[in-house]
Amino acid sequence: MSVLDLLLEPLQYEFMVRALVTTVIAAVVCAVLSCWLVLIGWSLMGDAVSHAVLPGVVLAYVLGVPFALGALVFGLLAVGLIGTVRGTSRVKEDAAIGIVFTTLFALGLVLISVTPSQTDLNHIIFGNVLGVSAADLTQIAVLAVVALTVLILKRRDLTLYAFDPTHAHAIGLSPRRLGALLLGLLALTAVVALQVVGVVLVVALLIIPGATAHLLTDRFGRMLVLAPALAAISAVLGLSLSYWWDASSGGLVVVVQGAVFAVVYLFGPRHGVLGRRLAGHRSVAAGAGRSPG
Repeated sequence: MSVLDLLLEPLQYEFMVRALVTTVIAAVVCAVLSCWLVLIGWSLMGDAVSHAVLPGVVLAYVLGVPFALGALVFGLLAVGLIGTVRGTSRVKEDAAIGIVFTTLFALGLVLISVTPSQTDLNHIIFGNVLGVSAADLTQIAVLAVVALTVLILKRRDLTLYAFDPTHAHAIGLSPRRLGALLLGLLALTAVVALQVVGVVLVVALLIIPGATAHLLTDRFGRMLVLAPALAAISAVLGLSLSYWWDASSGGLVVVVQGAVFAVVYLFGPRHGVLGRRLAGHRSVAAGAGRSPG
């Protein structure tokens, strides 16, 4: 059986097609946002928001409203609480993040344990992309389009904020508003990825693609192309492997992304650990070959 057959056979099933489309959409929008998160150093913030949405999802289930609504409300609530604790006390940002996200995540676990349910709410924690319905796919696609549209329209302002917030302020932009916008997009994007990998692994989709692209290029424009491309390829490969191995779909998508990062980290041509050494050896050898005698 050829590689093409291995990739195409799962697509004979409608639920696999929906799962593939959903995973690629989530991976791409997370990867685009991850470029800014990596540059600003907001990895921990991404972890916080992705975990903090759990009680919102459970409450949305109890109230019979869309999961995305509850998740978005609690994602924004987490961002607001972190800013409040940091700005009104001696507690530093990393501690504020840790306090807020662990408390909200624990609240979500408590709500799951006491909520009578005919469905297994643990899929919120670990993801259930194979169970995505047509309505879920539509909801995820709409949220992803909104997030991507804002990122594209505001990419120059957000990039300037990431590299030099002081200069952004000097030319009339508000770093506080741009930071708030990015945090809002973070909450929205976490909701998009929730169905795919669950709250535990959302942070991986929000960080690994941008970190991988950052090792491959020094130009931010290229990062915005490389990160989603690598994320989409990893999504297709991870989901295909989950079909053939009968293993966790979201888990394998993240494992493939981690494996790609490991390869780039080791063998990247410019910033790879071994790649730099090999390039250095080639330069020395070339210099020796040009020297006289």
